[in-house]
Amino acid sequence: MILLDRVTVIYPNKTVALSGASLHIQPKEFVTIVGASGAGKSTLIRLLIKEEDPTSGKIIVGSIDYDTIDKANIPHLRRKIGVVFQDFKLLPNLTVYENVAFALEVSGVKSSDIKRAVPKILQLVGLSEKAHHYPTEISGGEKQRTAIARALVRNPKILIADEPTGNLDPKNSWDIIELLLKINRFGTTVVLTTHNKDIVNALKKRVITISRGRVVKDEKVGKYSI
Repeated sequence: MILLDRVTVIYPNKTVALSGASLHIQPKEFVTIVGASGAGKSTLIRLLIKEEDPTSGKIIVGSIDYDTIDKANIPHLRRKIGVVFQDFKLLPNLTVYENVAFALEVSGVKSSDIKRAVPKILQLVGLSEKAHHYPTEISGGEKQRTAIARALVRNPKILIADEPTGNLDPKNSWDIIELLLKINRFGTTVVLTTHNKDIVNALKKRVITISRGRVVKDEKVGKYSI
C-alpha cells in the first residue's frame, strides 16, 4: 500500500529532512509515526500527498510509482489519500455539511451523489445533528470530526492524520482516536502522527520512530520511547 525505499530529502539550504528512510505499510494497517519536532514526519506526509518530491529514493502508493506519475494525475492520487491536520482547516463561512460537501464539489461530483454521500459520512462521525452549524458554533472535537468527514467523503484508501489531537483536550482526543480506529476497522489504512505518549502506548499498534530523518525503530506493537 505504502512503500518508501531509501528516500532522502535535502532542501536547497542543505538541510537533510529525510536520510535513506525506508518503510512499508500494508493495506488496512493502523500505523503510528512518532518523532521529535523536526525529525522528518511532516516531510514524510508532504511526500505521500505529492506536495514534495524526494531528492533520491522511490515512493510507491498502491500501484502508483511516484517517479512516473504526471502532474495531470496528481489530483486523482490525492483523492485516494485523505488528510486531517491539527488545525482543522475548515472554511469558516460554510456549515459542517457544506465543508464536507465542498470536497466533493471541487472534484466534480454530481449534486445528487453529494446529497447521498454527505449525510452518511456525517452519521459515521457522529455529526448528523450539527450538519447546519458553522465552525464557530461547534467544539474543537466536533471541528476535527468535520475535518475527518471531509477527508473520508471521497472514500480514500488511506487516511493520514497529522497530529489530529494536538489542539484537543484529553476527552476529545480519545474520541478522535476511537473514531480513527473505527475507520480503520472498516478497511481504511490509517497513518497517525502524534506526540501524545499516552495515546501511542494505549493503542498497542505498530509504531515507526523517526529521528533526524531516519527510521530508527519499527515495532509491531510499539511504545513511545523518544
